Amino acid sequence: MKARLLFSAGGVGLLYLLVGSLPLAAMPHVPDKETSGAQELTELQTEISLNTTVENPAKIPETDGLKPADAVEVENTGELANLPQDSAKLDRPQIAASTAENPAENSLNLAEKPANPEPQTLTAETSVIPAQNPQTPAIAQTGTSAPVPTETSTSQKLAEIANSDSLEPAAANSETPESTELEQVTSVSQLSDVRPTDWAFQALQSLVERYGCIAGYPDGTFRGNRAMTRYEFAAGLNACLDKVNELIKAGTTNLATKEDLTKLQRLQEEFAAELATLRGRVDALESRTAELEANQFSTTTKLSGEAIFSVADTTKNNNSDTQTVFNYRVRLNLLTSFTGKDTLITGLQAYNIRSFGPQLGLSTGAFSGLSDSQARLSFEPQFPGINPQNLSSIDANAVELYKLLYVFPVSNSITLFAGPKAETSDAFQAITPFAGEGQESISRFGGYNPVVRVSGGTSGSGLASAGGFIWNLSKKLNLTALYGSVNAALPNDLGFPATPLGAGLFNGSTIAAAQLTIKPTSSIDIGLNYAYSRHQLNILATGLSDADLGSILGRNREPVSGGVTMNSFGGTATWRLSPKVAVSTYGAWIIADAERSNASTTFNSWMVGLHFRDLLAQGNNAGILFGQPLDRDSVSGGARFQTNKATPYHLEAYYRFKVNDNISITPGAFVLFNPEGTKNNDTVGVGVLRTTFSF
Repeated sequence: MKARLLFSAGGVGLLYLLVGSLPLAAMPHVPDKETSGAQELTELQTEISLNTTVENPAKIPETDGLKPADAVEVENTGELANLPQDSAKLDRPQIAASTAENPAENSLNLAEKPANPEPQTLTAETSVIPAQNPQTPAIAQTGTSAPVPTETSTSQKLAEIANSDSLEPAAANSETPESTELEQVTSVSQLSDVRPTDWAFQALQSLVERYGCIAGYPDGTFRGNRAMTRYEFAAGLNACLDKVNELIKAGTTNLATKEDLTKLQRLQEEFAAELATLRGRVDALESRTAELEANQFSTTTKLSGEAIFSVADTTKNNNSDTQTVFNYRVRLNLLTSFTGKDTLITGLQAYNIRSFGPQLGLSTGAFSGLSDSQARLSFEPQFPGINPQNLSSIDANAVELYKLLYVFPVSNSITLFAGPKAETSDAFQAITPFAGEGQESISRFGGYNPVVRVSGGTSGSGLASAGGFIWNLSKKLNLTALYGSVNAALPNDLGFPATPLGAGLFNGSTIAAAQLTIKPTSSIDIGLNYAYSRHQLNILATGLSDADLGSILGRNREPVSGGVTMNSFGGTATWRLSPKVAVSTYGAWIIADAERSNASTTFNSWMVGLHFRDLLAQGNNAGILFGQPLDRDSVSGGARFQTNKATPYHLEAYYRFKVNDNISITPGAFVLFNPEGTKNNDTVGVGVLRTTFSF
């Protein structure tokens, strides 16, 4: 009810506002004497231009009010349409005559008729000019020599003209009927003849901009000083009242009724106990929140972690057997942001994993202590139990810093990163769905392209100091590049075995790598990799096979001495056949050249697999993959193949069961045919049950 009263009061105020914006000349005036008609007609004749020819007379609407001559229209109907068609040429001033069809119409008078009866004659000579076209309004010609009688309706209208004091001078050329139509404006600034200094400017501005119920002329003027007819006043008032009614309706549609308020009060009384309980809980939550904020670990740092438990075993290889082992790896990551867009990653880890390779007789090269073999699990470090920078041992269960990296954006499309403990997998996008040490593939073979792993790129211990950039060229194109050095913290190269990988940021073992990621469609991901590496030892440092260590074999199939340079090329692609099924593949070629001798070896590897998402249940994933592990493909110069060379193959399957958002269990197994690329080894199977806790 209050809203309706307010809007009604607003409507009354708007009415006063509209009336206040009218020019004073539009107000009705009653003459003092009944005999004023003849005198005012004389004044009318003085005001109307006698040299004006009305070429396009305006239409006269049905009204008792007054309208200026420039807005008058005459409709050619009734008795005027039957006048003779012959007529002398117009040579005197003309005024519009009314029609017999609407005898009471006259838009030339806004004021009401005075009580004095209308005069029946005029002291002016009036002759009627016949219409040349039935559709063209007839024109009356006015002179001043002798009185001429007219029809009663015409004399009444002329008497009304004589009794009106609201006439304005006629325009030199009256406008066409189309030009007199008013056009709605939305801002008072659209009216060229309205100035802020006008006395009614604020009222007009409110009517135009707030209510939108005032129109202007097509020429962009308002003509505030001209009189308006009662019809025009009624039309404008009606438009504004319609607008007020719309506002009232819109403002009261969603208001609560008295019945609604009664129901609400009854519900409050009925559920008073529950509402009190909720208020108590909210107060308790606010108190706990305040306590947590006061005692939180950090306002800038978040903690995340992963713990992996695994039970694993293998089959025999040439009578070499292993025991069933229960291992773990736990990682804690501190993610710190100083600006809200940057991230400082600090990672700690501990583990007790030892590789199956040496026990199975698969790691037999000159650096077998580094434990590289094709029987590696996905989550075990590349160099378990040993620091390759100085060949010192690392105790099981020892806590070590495995990641220290700072990532920060410099623009909307470019992000930089740098840190003393980094890996290529921190920057390069994983293209295969099998990537995920604790969630997806159970073997080291399945997760990444070997070119990503080259030079210790995925050592699992933050082997290299690295820096680079991530450049998002578009939504479908990304370029990432980095430079890394294994022994950047060491000032002096003491040689083998003190500093087997060299020393310094730009000496020793280094790598420059790049990946171009292309997403041509929403279902296809492609990654193209290149890396140039220089190692102070004869190793590839991928952690994928025994051939990775002592990679270039010379005479007697012994590793050549000295370092190697490598050019590595790789491509990875994943095609999502459906939202839940994807096929993925990769291929890699690594060309290694000895620095001290004429010997070169090319290595290759490939993989293809099917990945299933939400298999049997939401969150459960599975994978089947097959391929060739990294092996020597060709040799040149003094390089040689291994004895009894055979092409190795890898077949793997796993199923990840999601217990909840934080726990998953993954049983899986893989089989190695011709392990390490030689017929000397038996087919070996590796089975694992992996449980992953994420928090």
